[in-house]
Amino acid sequence: MADDAILVTGAAGFIGMHVARTLLARGERVIGIDNFNDYYDPALKEARLAEIAREGDGRFEMLRLDFADDAAFDKALARKDFDRIVHLGAQAGVRYSLENPRAYIRSNVAGHLNLLELARHRTVRHMVYASSSSIYGGGASLPFRVEDRADHPLSLYAATKRADELMSDTYAHLYRVPLTGLRFFTVYGPWGRPDMAMWLFTSAILEDRPIQVFNGGDMRRDFTFIDDIVAGVIACLDHPPADGDAPPHKLYNIGNSNSEPLERLISMIETACGKPAIRNEQPMQPGDMKDTFADISAIERDLGFRPATPLDVGVPRFVQWYRDYIAR
Repeated sequence: MADDAILVTGAAGFIGMHVARTLLARGERVIGIDNFNDYYDPALKEARLAEIAREGDGRFEMLRLDFADDAAFDKALARKDFDRIVHLGAQAGVRYSLENPRAYIRSNVAGHLNLLELARHRTVRHMVYASSSSIYGGGASLPFRVEDRADHPLSLYAATKRADELMSDTYAHLYRVPLTGLRFFTVYGPWGRPDMAMWLFTSAILEDRPIQVFNGGDMRRDFTFIDDIVAGVIACLDHPPADGDAPPHKLYNIGNSNSEPLERLISMIETACGKPAIRNEQPMQPGDMKDTFADISAIERDLGFRPATPLDVGVPRFVQWYRDYIAR
Protein backbone atom coordinates (compact mmCIF):
# COMPACT_ATOMS: atom_id res chain seq x y z
CA MET A 1 0.00 0.00 0.00
CA ALA A 2 1.43 3.36 -1.07
CA ASP A 3 1.14 6.78 0.55
CA ASP A 4 -0.17 8.34 -2.65
CA ALA A 5 -3.85 8.13 -3.50
CA ILE A 6 -5.54 6.09 -6.21
CA LEU A 7 -7.56 8.02 -8.79
CA VAL A 8 -10.87 6.31 -9.62
CA THR A 9 -12.93 7.68 -12.52
CA GLY A 10 -16.64 6.92 -12.63
CA ALA A 11 -16.51 6.69 -8.85
CA ALA A 12 -20.24 7.35 -8.48
CA GLY A 13 -20.98 4.66 -11.05
CA PHE A 14 -21.85 1.05 -10.35
CA ILE A 15 -18.43 -0.61 -10.56
CA GLY A 16 -16.56 2.54 -9.51
CA MET A 17 -18.48 2.78 -6.25
CA HIS A 18 -17.65 -0.79 -5.27
CA VAL A 19 -13.99 -0.43 -6.24
CA ALA A 20 -13.67 2.81 -4.25
CA ARG A 21 -15.23 1.21 -1.16
CA THR A 22 -12.94 -1.81 -1.38
CA LEU A 23 -9.84 0.36 -1.73
CA LEU A 24 -10.90 2.49 1.24
CA ALA A 25 -11.57 -0.64 3.30
CA ARG A 26 -7.95 -1.69 2.92
CA GLY A 27 -6.67 1.74 3.99
CA GLU A 28 -6.02 3.47 0.67
CA ARG A 29 -6.73 7.10 -0.08
CA VAL A 30 -9.07 7.56 -3.05
CA ILE A 31 -9.73 10.53 -5.31
CA GLY A 32 -12.95 10.00 -7.21
CA ILE A 33 -14.07 11.65 -10.45
CA ASP A 34 -17.59 11.65 -11.83
CA ASN A 35 -19.66 14.11 -13.87
CA PHE A 36 -23.02 12.87 -12.48
CA ASN A 37 -24.64 13.01 -15.91
CA ASP A 38 -28.29 12.14 -16.47
CA TYR A 39 -27.90 9.01 -18.61
CA TYR A 40 -29.80 7.49 -15.69
CA ASP A 41 -31.18 9.09 -12.54
CA PRO A 42 -28.36 11.04 -10.84
CA ALA A 43 -30.07 10.41 -7.49
CA LEU A 44 -28.74 6.85 -7.61
CA LYS A 45 -25.22 8.20 -8.12
CA GLU A 46 -25.67 10.60 -5.19
CA ALA A 47 -26.82 7.70 -3.02
CA ARG A 48 -23.76 5.68 -4.00
CA LEU A 49 -21.55 8.68 -3.19
CA ALA A 50 -23.11 8.96 0.25
CA GLU A 51 -22.25 5.30 0.90
CA ILE A 52 -18.63 5.85 -0.12
CA ALA A 53 -18.26 9.03 1.92
CA ARG A 54 -19.72 7.35 5.02
CA GLU A 55 -17.06 4.64 4.85
CA GLY A 56 -14.19 6.87 3.72
CA ASP A 57 -13.01 8.04 7.16
CA GLY A 58 -11.65 11.24 5.60
CA ARG A 59 -9.62 9.35 2.98
CA PHE A 60 -12.02 9.96 0.10
CA GLU A 61 -12.34 13.06 -2.07
CA MET A 62 -14.84 13.47 -4.92
CA LEU A 63 -14.21 15.78 -7.86
CA ARG A 64 -17.33 16.59 -9.86
CA LEU A 65 -16.02 17.09 -13.37
CA ASP A 66 -16.01 15.70 -16.89
CA PHE A 67 -12.70 13.99 -17.68
CA ALA A 68 -13.40 14.55 -21.39
CA ASP A 69 -12.95 18.30 -20.75
CA ASP A 70 -9.16 18.31 -20.87
CA ALA A 71 -8.70 21.90 -19.59
CA ALA A 72 -10.95 21.42 -16.56
CA PHE A 73 -9.55 17.94 -15.97
CA ASP A 74 -5.92 19.08 -15.96
CA LYS A 75 -6.68 22.07 -13.74
CA ALA A 76 -8.60 20.02 -11.15
CA LEU A 77 -5.82 17.43 -10.85
CA ALA A 78 -2.84 19.79 -10.99
CA ARG A 79 -2.26 19.70 -7.22
CA LYS A 80 -3.52 16.19 -6.53
CA ASP A 81 -1.10 13.41 -5.65
CA PHE A 82 -1.80 9.88 -6.87
CA ASP A 83 0.32 7.11 -8.29
CA ARG A 84 -2.28 4.66 -9.66
CA ILE A 85 -5.43 5.06 -11.73
CA VAL A 86 -8.55 2.91 -12.06
CA HIS A 87 -10.35 4.34 -15.09
CA LEU A 88 -13.94 3.08 -14.99
CA GLY A 89 -15.78 6.18 -16.17
CA ALA A 90 -17.39 5.94 -19.61
CA GLN A 91 -20.56 6.50 -21.55
CA ALA A 92 -22.14 3.10 -21.12
CA GLY A 93 -24.92 1.27 -22.95
CA VAL A 94 -25.11 -0.41 -26.34
CA ARG A 95 -28.57 0.83 -27.32
CA TYR A 96 -28.04 4.45 -26.30
CA SER A 97 -25.06 4.61 -28.66
CA LEU A 98 -27.57 4.36 -31.52
CA GLU A 99 -29.28 7.53 -30.28
CA ASN A 100 -26.40 9.68 -29.10
CA PRO A 101 -23.16 8.59 -30.79
CA ARG A 102 -21.28 11.81 -30.06
CA ALA A 103 -21.50 11.19 -26.32
CA TYR A 104 -19.50 7.98 -26.83
CA ILE A 105 -16.77 9.59 -28.89
CA ARG A 106 -16.43 12.39 -26.34
CA SER A 107 -16.35 10.27 -23.20
CA ASN A 108 -14.91 6.96 -24.37
CA VAL A 109 -12.38 8.15 -26.96
CA ALA A 110 -11.42 11.75 -26.10
CA GLY A 111 -11.88 11.04 -22.39
CA HIS A 112 -9.76 7.90 -22.51
CA LEU A 113 -7.02 9.82 -24.29
CA ASN A 114 -7.03 12.39 -21.48
CA LEU A 115 -6.49 9.59 -18.96
CA LEU A 116 -3.64 8.15 -21.03
CA GLU A 117 -2.01 11.57 -21.20
CA LEU A 118 -2.40 11.96 -17.45
CA ALA A 119 -0.87 8.54 -16.81
CA ARG A 120 1.98 9.35 -19.18
CA HIS A 121 2.91 12.74 -17.72
CA ARG A 122 2.47 11.67 -14.09
CA THR A 123 4.47 8.47 -14.73
CA VAL A 124 1.92 6.49 -12.74
CA ARG A 125 2.78 3.02 -11.51
CA HIS A 126 -0.23 1.49 -13.25
CA MET A 127 -3.53 2.38 -14.90
CA VAL A 128 -6.30 -0.22 -15.03
CA TYR A 129 -9.13 0.67 -17.40
CA ALA A 130 -12.55 -0.71 -18.33
CA SER A 131 -13.11 -2.35 -21.67
CA SER A 132 -16.10 -4.55 -22.51
CA SER A 133 -17.11 -7.98 -23.76
CA SER A 134 -19.00 -6.08 -26.48
CA ILE A 135 -15.74 -5.62 -28.40
CA TYR A 136 -15.86 -9.25 -29.60
CA GLY A 137 -18.78 -8.39 -31.90
CA GLY A 138 -19.97 -10.49 -34.78
CA GLY A 139 -18.32 -13.71 -35.89
CA ALA A 140 -16.47 -14.42 -32.63
CA SER A 141 -16.35 -18.06 -31.54
CA LEU A 142 -17.41 -19.09 -28.02
CA PRO A 143 -15.97 -18.80 -25.46
CA PHE A 144 -14.40 -15.39 -26.18
CA ARG A 145 -10.62 -15.48 -25.75
CA VAL A 146 -8.45 -12.39 -25.25
CA GLU A 147 -6.26 -13.64 -28.09
CA ASP A 148 -9.17 -13.53 -30.55
CA ARG A 149 -9.39 -10.77 -33.13
CA ALA A 150 -12.02 -8.13 -32.40
CA ASP A 151 -12.44 -6.38 -35.72
CA HIS A 152 -16.23 -6.41 -36.15
CA PRO A 153 -17.95 -4.55 -33.29
CA LEU A 154 -21.74 -4.46 -33.59
CA SER A 155 -22.25 -1.08 -31.88
CA LEU A 156 -20.48 2.25 -31.61
CA TYR A 157 -20.12 1.63 -27.88
CA ALA A 158 -18.13 -1.52 -28.64
CA ALA A 159 -16.08 0.30 -31.28
CA THR A 160 -15.08 3.00 -28.79
CA LYS A 161 -14.00 0.41 -26.24
CA ARG A 162 -11.88 -1.38 -28.82
CA ALA A 163 -10.38 2.00 -29.76
CA ASP A 164 -9.45 2.47 -26.10
CA GLU A 165 -7.53 -0.81 -26.16
CA LEU A 166 -5.66 0.16 -29.32
CA MET A 167 -4.78 3.63 -28.02
CA SER A 168 -3.58 2.05 -24.78
CA ASP A 169 -1.34 -0.33 -26.66
CA THR A 170 0.19 2.60 -28.50
CA TYR A 171 0.88 4.50 -25.25
CA ALA A 172 2.39 1.43 -23.62
CA HIS A 173 4.65 1.03 -26.67
CA LEU A 174 5.68 4.68 -27.04
CA TYR A 175 5.85 5.80 -23.41
CA ARG A 176 6.11 2.50 -21.49
CA VAL A 177 3.05 3.35 -19.39
CA PRO A 178 1.92 0.21 -17.51
CA LEU A 179 -1.69 -0.42 -18.54
CA THR A 180 -4.24 -3.20 -18.06
CA GLY A 181 -7.58 -3.35 -19.89
CA LEU A 182 -10.43 -5.41 -18.47
CA ARG A 183 -13.18 -6.78 -20.70
CA PHE A 184 -16.15 -6.93 -18.33
CA PHE A 185 -18.96 -9.44 -18.95
CA THR A 186 -22.51 -8.33 -17.97
CA VAL A 187 -21.87 -7.06 -14.45
CA TYR A 188 -24.76 -7.11 -11.96
CA GLY A 189 -25.35 -6.78 -8.24
CA PRO A 190 -26.35 -4.28 -5.53
CA TRP A 191 -26.17 -0.63 -6.61
CA GLY A 192 -26.32 -1.74 -10.27
CA ARG A 193 -27.41 0.29 -13.28
CA PRO A 194 -31.11 0.87 -14.03
CA ASP A 195 -30.57 0.28 -17.77
CA MET A 196 -29.35 -3.30 -17.25
CA ALA A 197 -31.55 -6.39 -17.54
CA MET A 198 -31.30 -7.35 -13.86
CA TRP A 199 -32.74 -4.02 -12.71
CA LEU A 200 -35.23 -3.70 -15.58
CA PHE A 201 -36.68 -7.16 -15.05
CA THR A 202 -36.77 -6.91 -11.25
CA SER A 203 -38.48 -3.51 -11.17
CA ALA A 204 -41.03 -4.51 -13.83
CA ILE A 205 -41.95 -7.81 -12.18
CA LEU A 206 -42.36 -6.23 -8.73
CA GLU A 207 -44.50 -3.44 -10.23
CA ASP A 208 -46.58 -5.77 -12.45
CA ARG A 209 -45.30 -4.20 -15.66
CA PRO A 210 -44.32 -6.19 -18.76
CA ILE A 211 -40.68 -7.09 -19.28
CA GLN A 212 -39.19 -6.67 -22.74
CA VAL A 213 -37.89 -10.07 -23.91
CA PHE A 214 -35.74 -9.71 -27.01
CA ASN A 215 -35.20 -12.39 -29.65
CA GLY A 216 -37.80 -14.62 -28.02
CA GLY A 217 -35.47 -15.03 -25.06
CA ASP A 218 -32.96 -16.87 -27.24
CA MET A 219 -29.91 -15.12 -25.83
CA ARG A 220 -27.12 -16.07 -23.43
CA ARG A 221 -24.99 -13.90 -21.18
CA ASP A 222 -21.97 -14.46 -18.96
CA PHE A 223 -23.45 -12.71 -15.89
CA THR A 224 -20.75 -11.62 -13.44
CA PHE A 225 -21.46 -10.57 -9.86
CA ILE A 226 -20.01 -7.26 -8.75
CA ASP A 227 -17.89 -8.73 -5.93
CA ASP A 228 -16.08 -10.94 -8.44
CA ILE A 229 -15.49 -8.00 -10.77
CA VAL A 230 -14.01 -5.91 -7.94
CA ALA A 231 -11.73 -8.77 -6.88
CA GLY A 232 -10.41 -8.92 -10.45
CA VAL A 233 -9.93 -5.15 -10.71
CA ILE A 234 -7.97 -5.00 -7.45
CA ALA A 235 -5.83 -8.02 -8.35
CA CYS A 236 -4.93 -6.37 -11.64
CA LEU A 237 -4.21 -3.01 -10.00
CA ASP A 238 -1.76 -4.67 -7.62
CA HIS A 239 0.12 -6.45 -10.43
CA PRO A 240 1.16 -4.02 -13.19
CA PRO A 241 2.49 -5.64 -16.35
CA ALA A 242 6.26 -5.82 -16.59
CA ASP A 243 8.09 -3.60 -19.06
CA GLY A 244 10.18 -5.97 -21.15
CA ASP A 245 10.49 -6.66 -24.85
CA ALA A 246 6.72 -6.27 -25.25
CA PRO A 247 4.87 -3.10 -24.25
CA PRO A 248 3.61 -3.15 -20.62
CA HIS A 249 -0.03 -3.62 -21.62
CA LYS A 250 -2.26 -6.55 -20.66
CA LEU A 251 -5.84 -7.40 -21.65
CA TYR A 252 -8.04 -9.74 -19.62
CA ASN A 253 -11.56 -11.07 -19.70
CA ILE A 254 -13.37 -10.82 -16.37
CA GLY A 255 -16.50 -12.95 -16.40
CA ASN A 256 -18.23 -15.73 -14.56
CA SER A 257 -17.02 -18.15 -17.25
CA ASN A 258 -20.51 -19.62 -17.43
CA SER A 259 -22.85 -18.47 -20.19
CA GLU A 260 -26.46 -18.54 -18.93
CA PRO A 261 -29.68 -18.54 -21.00
CA LEU A 262 -31.75 -15.38 -20.63
CA GLU A 263 -34.76 -17.57 -19.82
CA ARG A 264 -32.96 -18.95 -16.75
CA LEU A 265 -32.23 -15.42 -15.53
CA ILE A 266 -35.90 -14.47 -15.90
CA SER A 267 -37.01 -17.59 -14.03
CA MET A 268 -34.62 -16.88 -11.16
CA ILE A 269 -35.77 -13.26 -10.86
CA GLU A 270 -39.40 -14.44 -10.88
CA THR A 271 -38.62 -16.81 -8.01
CA ALA A 272 -36.79 -14.14 -6.02
CA CYS A 273 -39.64 -11.67 -6.60
CA GLY A 274 -42.30 -14.24 -5.78
CA LYS A 275 -44.39 -13.60 -8.89
CA PRO A 276 -44.30 -14.36 -12.62
CA ALA A 277 -43.23 -11.90 -15.28
CA ILE A 278 -45.60 -10.39 -17.81
CA ARG A 279 -43.76 -10.84 -21.09
CA ASN A 280 -43.64 -8.53 -24.08
CA GLU A 281 -41.80 -10.37 -26.87
CA GLN A 282 -39.58 -8.16 -29.01
CA PRO A 283 -37.24 -8.78 -31.97
CA MET A 284 -33.47 -8.66 -31.57
CA GLN A 285 -32.23 -5.15 -30.86
CA PRO A 286 -29.75 -3.53 -33.30
CA GLY A 287 -26.24 -3.63 -31.88
CA ASP A 288 -26.95 -6.43 -29.39
CA MET A 289 -24.92 -9.64 -29.26
CA LYS A 290 -26.83 -12.93 -29.12
CA ASP A 291 -24.33 -14.71 -26.85
CA THR A 292 -21.41 -13.85 -24.59
CA PHE A 293 -19.11 -16.31 -22.84
CA ALA A 294 -15.77 -15.46 -21.20
CA ASP A 295 -12.62 -17.54 -21.39
CA ILE A 296 -10.89 -16.35 -18.21
CA SER A 297 -7.85 -18.62 -18.46
CA ALA A 298 -5.43 -15.69 -18.94
CA ILE A 299 -6.37 -13.84 -15.74
CA GLU A 300 -6.68 -17.13 -13.86
CA ARG A 301 -3.18 -18.11 -14.95
CA ASP A 302 -1.54 -14.73 -14.28
CA LEU A 303 -3.39 -13.58 -11.15
CA GLY A 304 -5.25 -16.59 -9.76
CA PHE A 305 -8.63 -15.00 -10.43
CA ARG A 306 -11.70 -17.24 -10.10
CA PRO A 307 -15.29 -16.00 -9.79
CA ALA A 308 -17.00 -17.11 -6.59
CA THR A 309 -20.64 -16.08 -7.04
CA PRO A 310 -22.96 -18.22 -9.20
CA LEU A 311 -26.13 -16.72 -10.64
CA ASP A 312 -28.41 -18.55 -8.19
CA VAL A 313 -26.63 -16.76 -5.34
CA GLY A 314 -26.22 -13.36 -6.98
CA VAL A 315 -29.79 -12.89 -8.26
CA PRO A 316 -31.51 -13.17 -4.84
CA ARG A 317 -28.89 -10.82 -3.39
CA PHE A 318 -29.67 -8.22 -6.05
CA VAL A 319 -33.43 -8.55 -5.68
CA GLN A 320 -33.21 -8.17 -1.90
CA TRP A 321 -30.99 -5.10 -2.28
CA TYR A 322 -33.44 -3.63 -4.79
CA ARG A 323 -36.39 -4.13 -2.43
CA ASP A 324 -34.45 -2.42 0.36
CA TYR A 325 -33.31 0.43 -1.89
CA ILE A 326 -36.77 1.36 -3.19
CA ALA A 327 -38.17 1.14 0.35
CA ARG A 328 -35.72 3.78 1.63
